[in-house]
Amino acid sequence: MLRRRHLLAAPTLATFARPVLAQADQRPAITVAVQKIANSNTLETAREQSNVGTRTFNSYAEMLIDTDWVETLEFRPGLATEWRRIDDRTVELDLRNGVRFHDGATMTAEDVVFSFGPERLWGAGEQRAGGTLFSGTTAGMAGKAPPPEVPAVARRTYPAFEQIEIVAPNRVRFVNKTPDVTLEGRIARNVGAIFSRRGFEAAPSWLDWARRPVGTGPYRVAEFRADRELVLEAFDGYWGGRPPLRRIRFVEVPEPISRVNGLLSGEYDFACDVNPDQIQDIERNGRFEVVGSTITNHRLTVFDKNHPQLRDARVRRAFTHAIDRKAIVDALWAGRTRVPKGLQWEYYGEMFQADWDVPRFDPAEARRLLREAGYRGEPIPYRLLNNYYTNQNATAQILVEMWRQVGLNVQIEMRENWAQIFSRETQRGIRDWSNSAPFNDPVSSITNQHGPRGQQQQVGEWTNEEFNRLSTELETSTDRARRRAVFRRLLEIAEREDPAYTVLHQTATFTAKRKDIRWRAAQSFLMDFRSRNWGA
Repeated sequence: MLRRRHLLAAPTLATFARPVLAQADQRPAITVAVQKIANSNTLETAREQSNVGTRTFNSYAEMLIDTDWVETLEFRPGLATEWRRIDDRTVELDLRNGVRFHDGATMTAEDVVFSFGPERLWGAGEQRAGGTLFSGTTAGMAGKAPPPEVPAVARRTYPAFEQIEIVAPNRVRFVNKTPDVTLEGRIARNVGAIFSRRGFEAAPSWLDWARRPVGTGPYRVAEFRADRELVLEAFDGYWGGRPPLRRIRFVEVPEPISRVNGLLSGEYDFACDVNPDQIQDIERNGRFEVVGSTITNHRLTVFDKNHPQLRDARVRRAFTHAIDRKAIVDALWAGRTRVPKGLQWEYYGEMFQADWDVPRFDPAEARRLLREAGYRGEPIPYRLLNNYYTNQNATAQILVEMWRQVGLNVQIEMRENWAQIFSRETQRGIRDWSNSAPFNDPVSSITNQHGPRGQQQQVGEWTNEEFNRLSTELETSTDRARRRAVFRRLLEIAEREDPAYTVLHQTATFTAKRKDIRWRAAQSFLMDFRSRNWGA
């Protein structure tokens, strides 16, 4: 189906011209206060798969197929102007002409092949791309193998990827090994961002590349200081027109109140991840407003069933029944989010299970399950980051009390970063997480994160044989009715029978900003600063 979306030296003339040119650029520069810029301290989208990375990548990198995250959630043309299905395994895409990378090079089909190839995603010698098996030893490529996290992400994003074929100078084919009704959505994932092969070759190391990738977006990476700031500058060669901002500066401000105070004092133009209880105080000042709502992401509690007390599914099920989710939403979110129908979203369309619900709040059932399992109050660790998520600490305190009420002895263990969260140096138990749906099908969420190639199984927390078999069927079946039945069974296994996680609530994000800036929040962690979403 075809889709369309439309230093001092004698002064010279140039010396005197520079200030004049600089003065001529009247576009604003803005500062955005965030709690974190990147968990991996890189900007390579295949490495920085996080909510915080999602906020920034859209300004410097683009995919072949774009998604309208601000309004409709539909696919639209990106670096490809059109795409069509050749068969159940193949999507053909026409590349946009005249697209330039931030290094000045024109985007070609070879750059697309590189972006999906072994040097960037898979590791040398693993995948065919454009009919050539790259060795990773070509000029500029040696010593730049991606870290293991990158192939791991690639495998769960494109589980049956075969190759990218160049069929014409401006046309490529994405070829899968198996049928997949969701190929367009996978291509639209930011793992598939298109980067300059020449830029990759010119970088001294993989880390140098990953901290200043050369993309096609409206803003180029000017400076990135890990754990401090990211500065993006307008790329006036952008195919989509002159960007509306001269510079965007993202600065790390971990504490929510500090972000808000900086906004009110004029230090920042945007303050991200505002707590709901701050909104009214901010909006008492007529110069500011808060925008945002629920997004395509849910907050979860995740189980490591290797823990001695969590091996028994009945204990994990007791956890799920001890949670009064509505009380959390009412107490901490002032009704600005909701308890969803499990790990799914309405924009799944016909795959959405409208009659599904999260496990009911039933303390008596939780106590019964614990007695039946023989649980006697042994401690279970709960690894926690310091408000990485909005209201994270407050939510954890409420959860621990709810669990205590049914006899669960949960001990909070604060951690500094995700590496410490996943560390096996001590026994893991439960942890916080979130799960997004990057496109409108369950494979983008439940199998991508919890399936056989998903992060939860990759870190060795949980596995289930039937779940894994059905995940593969969901990814490869073209029978719509069967896919819907398979998805329901996956929910039954992961949420009720052998819990891998339990959904707490739908995620909502709130951004405080100057009211004179006309800018809309997305239904995602993403922030869009293109002309179509900016006014002042």
